[in-house]
Amino acid sequence: MSKKIKVYLADDHQLLIDGLQAVLKTNSNFDVVGYSLDGTDVISKAIDKEADIVVMDINMPEKGGIEVLKELPQVAPFKTIILSSYDDLKLVKEVMKLGARGYLTKQCAGENIVEAINVVESGEEYFCQTIRDKIFSSFAKNNPKVVTEGIHTTLTDRELDILRLLSLEYNTREISEELFISTHTVDSHRKNHLKKLNVKTTIGLVKYAIKNNFVKP
Repeated sequence: MSKKIKVYLADDHQLLIDGLQAVLKTNSNFDVVGYSLDGTDVISKAIDKEADIVVMDINMPEKGGIEVLKELPQVAPFKTIILSSYDDLKLVKEVMKLGARGYLTKQCAGENIVEAINVVESGEEYFCQTIRDKIFSSFAKNNPKVVTEGIHTTLTDRELDILRLLSLEYNTREISEELFISTHTVDSHRKNHLKKLNVKTTIGLVKYAIKNNFVKP
């Protein structure tokens, strides 16, 4: 039997805590080990409970999620997923640079919390679809000049179109139909822009956009 993922919750709304607990308790892979209604004791309690994942609101009384992130030890004993009412890209950039491993809006938390925890626990970053849409919309809108290994390149309009559709989780066939191009052309463009940005996956592109300030709030 595989080890359960220990989850600690932090949000100032008891109703939301109860809802997330209800969702997670239906999955045998998770163990909700506790919760806090403010940020003052999140770190100490999560460490005491040996939590693997902390799902935490940004806005809480006494101490908010950003303050908690700033107080995390350099090598945190758990991974953090931010839960927020806001889809503001400035906030997303800030919390990811402070070490958060995922970002969920409260509107999509119920249906995505299980996937988010599994992805983050596996070592990857997670962004709900709302956030990915906004990041790639901003990325494409600004049509950034990209610097990779000292070589200046520019993503073509077609490559940006494909990035946008990838962020919406379109597959190769669906992109082909949407843009009226062959699947072979789609694959070629995907390989080109991934090579230009030196990343391997869609989430890698999201991380790249945030890290290099190509996302404009």
